[in-house]
Amino acid sequence: MIIIDHVVAGYSAEVDILKGMTLKAEHAEIVTLLGPNGCGKSTLLKTIAGFLKPREGSITLQGKDVSALPVHHKIRHCGIGFVPQTENVFSALTVRENLQVGGHYLPERDARARMEELCELYPVLKLKFNAPAASMSGGERQILALARALMPRPGLLLLDEPSAGLSPKVLLEVFDAIREVRAKEQVTILMVEQNAMEALRISDRAYVLSMGTVALTGRADELMSDSQVRELYLGGRAA
Repeated sequence: MIIIDHVVAGYSAEVDILKGMTLKAEHAEIVTLLGPNGCGKSTLLKTIAGFLKPREGSITLQGKDVSALPVHHKIRHCGIGFVPQTENVFSALTVRENLQVGGHYLPERDARARMEELCELYPVLKLKFNAPAASMSGGERQILALARALMPRPGLLLLDEPSAGLSPKVLLEVFDAIREVRAKEQVTILMVEQNAMEALRISDRAYVLSMGTVALTGRADELMSDSQVRELYLGGRAA
């Protein structure tokens, strides 16, 4: 479980992007963060991951306050995986080398076994194991980025716009992969998404953010079926 409690954070001392953010995600939940550009979604993920330090409030992971820990410590010792929105694979490296980067601090035998496991989970990685990531499609790169973050078996996976730049068909394939990750890895997933309706279809709960705070929260299916919520926040009326 992760608990975000009244977190205030920003990129400069003068401006707060997060203005008392409070939310939580339970074990093996998929929780989506929705809202307009500039509302703090990506900033929240970066703060959780350790790229930004909260000025106020706390971030508690499995009962431990991890607010002040740097990103490398959180990834290596706290079981946090992070997939950024863009430039999330090393294009010049092969699939194998990208996965090795994700598991670089694992014992060699464990890293090799984990790569084999992920290649079975995502056959495209096995198919292109020795090919450069530059040769992969956008959807395949997102799956590689996801697999690389999964190499050390994180308990919490942070995904920033996993569908960015993808066609509708590929978007669905990536979302299916995310749902499969949760089912097989039992990992908690906190996901920022602009494709609200598709994200809600694979989520357990969601938070709608506005101006650095939580404007609305609820079960994903309830938010999808609420006509007022859809019209105000999700870009359309209920069918």
